[in-house]
Amino acid sequence: MSDPRHDPAASVRLPRAFIDRIAPPFVRFLHIEAAGGAVLLVFTIAALILSNSPWADAFFGIWETRLELRLGELEFGRSLKGWINDGLMTLFFFLVALELKREAVLGEMRNPRMAALSVAAALGGMIVPAAAYLALQWAQPGQHGWGIVMATDTAFVIACLALLGPRIPHSLRVFMLFLAIVDDIGAILVVAIGYSSHLDWRMLALAVLCIAILRVLAVVGIRSVLVYSFVGGATWMAIDASGLHATVTGVILGLMTPARRWVSDSRLYAILSQVVAHPAGSQGSGHTSDRGTLQAAEIATRESLSPVERLEMALHPWVSFCIMPVFALANAGLALSWGDAGRPVTVAVFVGFALGKPAGILLFSWLALRSGMAVRPPDLGWGAMAGGSFLAGIGFTMALFIANLALAGPLMDSAKIGIFLASLFSVVVGLALLRWMSRPHALDKP
Repeated sequence: MSDPRHDPAASVRLPRAFIDRIAPPFVRFLHIEAAGGAVLLVFTIAALILSNSPWADAFFGIWETRLELRLGELEFGRSLKGWINDGLMTLFFFLVALELKREAVLGEMRNPRMAALSVAAALGGMIVPAAAYLALQWAQPGQHGWGIVMATDTAFVIACLALLGPRIPHSLRVFMLFLAIVDDIGAILVVAIGYSSHLDWRMLALAVLCIAILRVLAVVGIRSVLVYSFVGGATWMAIDASGLHATVTGVILGLMTPARRWVSDSRLYAILSQVVAHPAGSQGSGHTSDRGTLQAAEIATRESLSPVERLEMALHPWVSFCIMPVFALANAGLALSWGDAGRPVTVAVFVGFALGKPAGILLFSWLALRSGMAVRPPDLGWGAMAGGSFLAGIGFTMALFIANLALAGPLMDSAKIGIFLASLFSVVVGLALLRWMSRPHALDKP
């Protein structure tokens, strides 16, 4: 290790411990979106294997274990699977809302007309599949499952794009990421409107009050994560008791999170320039101006990133490598009977995802461009968009989530088979099309 006395460059770096040598590669791994998709796939396969093994009854029984939480007259009781779907998934939707806000305010989608292309594509990718599903299930027992085919699984889509590496344009990744995020937000709004129970207006008013308190805390400058977590938890309980689906809380709180940083670069550098290595005076912990400067530097360094960025970086590994795999383990289990593949609900789900998704995305994208509402990046051709639109048919996570709300028993099992088949079809066709379009003689110039 370099000696700071003889190496001026080493003197401006933090000292390195053993953990610092192994942490960076691990952190880089955690922040690769494709890795999250790979872990999700492993847990999905594990759920399918266990649910078709001699331990299937015990496996399904674990998720039905009931857990209750009582607060005075309020009782929050549900199965372990219910707590995963309603509680942990709130953090997933919170992260989705954070990503949406970051892209819209700080990212490449700050250009409204550029963002309009992904938004229009996402709308088409929700409306057309739902219409196709309803056309096949109108007045049938599975009609209520129309929301199943509306969402795109962000982790799996990004993982598939990562497999192609630099062969596809960067603009396609941005387009598909923003599309998938808008898709997920749209899906949770569908859950709130179409799959919530009768409303308790008193609890809804309490939820609105909690949201107003959160806003006041932000306005007066409270910056404690613990305070916001406490009020956010109260908001979740109020929304859950109101009859709205509790995961709506994640979207609301995510969109309310500030995207602007509190400390500018110039102020940060000015504060850091006042820092001294060893405060003057005694070696004790008494308050001195130098120690106050160190404390101010600590706060300034943290607050030089916006709350949206800090929370996204903190939550992303947990959601990708803990919450989503646990959700897949609890929800992807299915006693496979491929004789059910031809059932009406299975066919409707497959058609909605495999055909309705790409048709809706391309149609609404063309309409948005034709009307002048949106613009297309110069390197994003129709061939790449077509390949991406087929990948959008991977609706795995949100599709399972809504299927558990909309259907039950054999109908839900039929929907799960449709989800698996459509996802497999979408992966194969989407990757094949993108790989073919990436060949030099087949590039689709805009």
